[in-house]
Amino acid sequence: MNVLFDSIRPDDHMQGDRTVTCSLVEYGDYECPSCAQIQPVVKRLQRKFGSRLSFVFRDFPLGEIHPWAEKAAEVAEFAGKHGKFWEIHDLLFANQDRFSDDLFLKLVDKVGLSYPQLQIALERNTFQPQVLAEVQAGLRSGVNGTPTFFIDEERYDGSLDYDSLADAITRALSENIRYD
Repeated sequence: MNVLFDSIRPDDHMQGDRTVTCSLVEYGDYECPSCAQIQPVVKRLQRKFGSRLSFVFRDFPLGEIHPWAEKAAEVAEFAGKHGKFWEIHDLLFANQDRFSDDLFLKLVDKVGLSYPQLQIALERNTFQPQVLAEVQAGLRSGVNGTPTFFIDEERYDGSLDYDSLADAITRALSENIRYD
């Protein structure tokens, strides 16, 4: 069984409370069709478990097969620096079949960010080290494809359907009950 090499950090993109009893970490690729298909499942899980579950997204662009994936991850990190990570995250997945520099311009503009600032960041590879660090952490955690999930820092290798993931999270929550 693989475990999460890098525990959840303060600089991770997280939805939910850092102190909850169960965490779901996804290593994903914005150009991966399976990652886009799993996003509604993740949102449904978040609604079901509410404040008992935190969700973290980490970049794992598969550039060999998805030529826009790394640039999309850098766009997301740029947006994250400006407090707009989750808005861009959702827009990237919703538009992954149309990736282009022009689309990135439109998406950044849609969330109220400066495209010239994004262009400068991309030209200077400002966010590339952060994306590559997440890829390296994923590799050390045994990630070899996307999406890959960790529940409470243990790799989840079950089916990627709602019921299977919900059952695994329910089990993790029951194991984490505290009797103080």
